[in-house]
Amino acid sequence: MTPPLGSLRSRVFVATALVAVLPITAALLFVTGRVSAQAETELRRRLEEAVRLVGQSHRTRLELAAERAGVIADLPKLKAAVDTGDAPTIEPIARDYRERVRADVFVVADRAGRTLVALGTRERRWQSGKTAFHADGGRLLETFEVPIEGILPHEVWGWLTLGFALDEAFVSRLRALTGSEIAVLGGDRVFASTLPRRLDPLLLARAPRQGITVELDLGGEVYGAAPFLLGPEADAPRLLVLHSRPEALRPLRTLRGAVAAATVAAIVASVLLSWALARTVTRPMAALTSAMKEIAATGDLGRSIAPAHPWDDEDAKVLSRTFGTLTASIARFQREAALRDRLSALGRLSTVIAHEVRNPLMIIKGSLLSLKRDDGTPELREAAADIEQQVARLDRVVGDVLDYARPLRIEPAPVDLAGLLAEAARAVSAEGAAIRVAVDSAAGSVVTDGERLRAVLVNLLENARDSVLARAAADPAGSSAARAIETGACRLEDGRVRLWVQDHGAGIASANLAKVFEPYFTTKRTGTGLGLAIARKVVEALGGTIRVDSREGAFTRVEVELPPALPLRSLEVP
Repeated sequence: MTPPLGSLRSRVFVATALVAVLPITAALLFVTGRVSAQAETELRRRLEEAVRLVGQSHRTRLELAAERAGVIADLPKLKAAVDTGDAPTIEPIARDYRERVRADVFVVADRAGRTLVALGTRERRWQSGKTAFHADGGRLLETFEVPIEGILPHEVWGWLTLGFALDEAFVSRLRALTGSEIAVLGGDRVFASTLPRRLDPLLLARAPRQGITVELDLGGEVYGAAPFLLGPEADAPRLLVLHSRPEALRPLRTLRGAVAAATVAAIVASVLLSWALARTVTRPMAALTSAMKEIAATGDLGRSIAPAHPWDDEDAKVLSRTFGTLTASIARFQREAALRDRLSALGRLSTVIAHEVRNPLMIIKGSLLSLKRDDGTPELREAAADIEQQVARLDRVVGDVLDYARPLRIEPAPVDLAGLLAEAARAVSAEGAAIRVAVDSAAGSVVTDGERLRAVLVNLLENARDSVLARAAADPAGSSAARAIETGACRLEDGRVRLWVQDHGAGIASANLAKVFEPYFTTKRTGTGLGLAIARKVVEALGGTIRVDSREGAFTRVEVELPPALPLRSLEVP
């Protein structure tokens, strides 16, 4: 009988279930603790931010009051009215200025301190210095007093007092600004509050007097509270900023409930998924193990594994695919190795055959020279010319095979690129196709094997000529520009040299573009397929690179990039 944890399936199930459940439980505890701490920190931060905004608003209000009072007290119109000492004369001016500065209290007094006009209050002038707080009926006023100066220095004609009420409208504005509850406390009174007024006795009894944050229990609801003193004195009126703690922590309770529900659902889902995972892991692994045993027993590397079930473990499926790819790669490598061996043997055989063929060719060519010197019939001379042409063709084929098979001997020397391109262009018979040579003045010369490079350029120009003539034969009415061949050279920024040959001939099919440098690949009826293979071998031996860009029926461009110089010594490249 198998023990409870004896099978792979049961062990995987228990392990994955524990791996899923334990982190979820730990994460729940961690998240709850962090969220609680974050909520408390956020509550304190919101209170501090609200106190900062209240203080900033109060300072801005004082600065504006001082600025407006100073400007109004310095107006000639008000000075002239105060100098008359006539209240009816001053009152309309005072009402106008009060509306402009939106002050709750506007009081004008003469130089002796007697009130001439008092708008917005029943009190007379307050002898209170520059800034003060006054209880005016059921509201608290914050006043700002400035002298009305005369013409002579230090001459005072009167006094101007501006006052602003710290009332319900004031605390409502602060509540909209800070998002917190606001109360104005002074002495033993609550002058204004955004909380229900039935809580005023509790506020007076429990509100802090210093700049500290405390928790207040007001009618069963707990608030975080922070005071802001409106003056430097310890008994100055204060603004109390409050924020409901249950309201701030309400998202936390919602989050806790949601996390708890999600945790239960996650645990149930984890157990079910663990069982499914145990099945999806063990089933493909068993099939894979069985297949590997058979491969080890039979040595059949080509054996394939049955496709995995869509619900099987992805890693097991990747392992199966990887194993199949490995066996396929080994089989492909064996085929390629066999092909390389055959090509190597073919190359050695081709070299031997080329040597053996060249000797009879030389004998035939010598016999033709004797035959051509003798007078004969026209038919004999024509036959001799045909034989000579075919012998030359066979000699070129033999030469290509030998050039590709044997090592290259490189003889570096300074080479003028303009002269080299012109010489290569003259060497190519371009009947029906014009060859244009364009060499940049900065190209200059390079140190390379000029004869090897010339042979490469001649081969590329011959290919371009054949392509242009093939297109001309297919489209005799084509433009002369389509029959042009361009070749040139330029100097690159890194000092290397680029040479190119471009034509607008038949082009190369996209399917053949990747094969053009392969030995024995050709699309010509009489080609050997070694021209571009030899060209690449030579260019790489010269330390450069060669690439082809072409579009069938449009153009072909071959570019060769070479280093500016090779060492001035002979070297042999296999």
